Amino acid sequence: MKILVVGGGGREHAIIKAIKKNKSVEEIFALPGNGGIAHDATCVNIGAKDLDKIVEFAVSNKIDYAIVAPDDPLVLGLVDLLNEKGIPCFGPKKNAAIIEGSKAFSKDLMKKYNIPTAKYETFTDKKSAIAYLEKQEMPIVIKADGLALGKGVIIAENLEDAKNAVISMMEDKVFGKSGDKVVIEEFLEGPEVSVLSFTDGNVVKPMISSMDHKRAHDFDKGLNTGGMGTIAPNPYYTEAVAKECMDKIFLPTINAMNKEGRTFKGCLYFGLMITKNGPKVIEYNCRFGDPETQVVLPLLESDLLTIMQATTNGTLKDTEVKFSDKSACCVVMASEGYPVSYEKGFKLDIPEEINDSVYVAGAKFNDKNELVTNGGRVLGATAIDTTLKGAIDKAYKLVDKIHFDNAFYRHDIGQRALKAEEK
Repeated sequence: MKILVVGGGGREHAIIKAIKKNKSVEEIFALPGNGGIAHDATCVNIGAKDLDKIVEFAVSNKIDYAIVAPDDPLVLGLVDLLNEKGIPCFGPKKNAAIIEGSKAFSKDLMKKYNIPTAKYETFTDKKSAIAYLEKQEMPIVIKADGLALGKGVIIAENLEDAKNAVISMMEDKVFGKSGDKVVIEEFLEGPEVSVLSFTDGNVVKPMISSMDHKRAHDFDKGLNTGGMGTIAPNPYYTEAVAKECMDKIFLPTINAMNKEGRTFKGCLYFGLMITKNGPKVIEYNCRFGDPETQVVLPLLESDLLTIMQATTNGTLKDTEVKFSDKSACCVVMASEGYPVSYEKGFKLDIPEEINDSVYVAGAKFNDKNELVTNGGRVLGATAIDTTLKGAIDKAYKLVDKIHFDNAFYRHDIGQRALKAEEK
């Protein structure tokens, strides 16, 4: 089989490493991929949002199956375009990807079908939004409606910050058209849990739970990032919580999308908060999370490509989805200054013997054919062990073996989870 993977980050690298295990796979193309992914797939310099060129490439290269990994091409309708050419895909069609593409849509869906989430209101003009804020308790959450590279959410501690957030989104357009509409919702408290799930629109098979670390610096300080590390499983996601999520959130969401004529197939990501009143949805994503994928897929014991094809074909009910009972930890190594400004082009040294444990997000080859840094988040180092503490210790030993100038990373990935395990 010839496989096409759209995207070029650590998530895509993790997917490609897992797909390679299937013996029927002859060749994997990554569009655009990156310098690290080039170790495991043929990279082609076509951007993930260049839909016409992706379709043209897929047709001319007789691709048997395409995996559309990032949010942008899914929301723009790449799966629909590839399907029109007879190419089966992993990922939702455009009318289902809206569950991530519009926060207002997803909140309205949850309200209509009684899926537990934070109370909210949606606004299309600044004046009304600010008038509403003046009557609310702080802190409060302001979200740009559309995609914003995972950065379109601001938690405002006071009224002034809340007003500034609305102005920056709706007037200053810091997130472009994504801020034309904003969702303002109540601030929820409790531990966060990420649950990625496979679905064919009929059944839901959740993957192992994980815990992301969004803040740039130790002790959850600094700006929000795309994720500085993850662990799996998440100790807050107990069997009782999992059952409640399946009954009140996962299946109701799939059923709601079906009733709306927006059948969802692929990976549906549930961002959850375990509040004192039970689990509630913070957000949906229409694809694998990054860097959650880098701890979830290494623990998958079943064949990933087989599962993906089952979501496409509607046969997930009869397909094994089995995970290891071990723990995993991923530590992200980033460029100093991320997520604001940072330098690129530093030589990246990854010892050959640990290549299988490293998922490269931002790297390329320079004119000397050296692998150099080319992004804010450069890579994730993932380790597995029978205990969470063992996985954390092993992950940091991997980090010690990797070198590039200007590197920085958090030193406390997984510590919150270890404390939770002790309770």
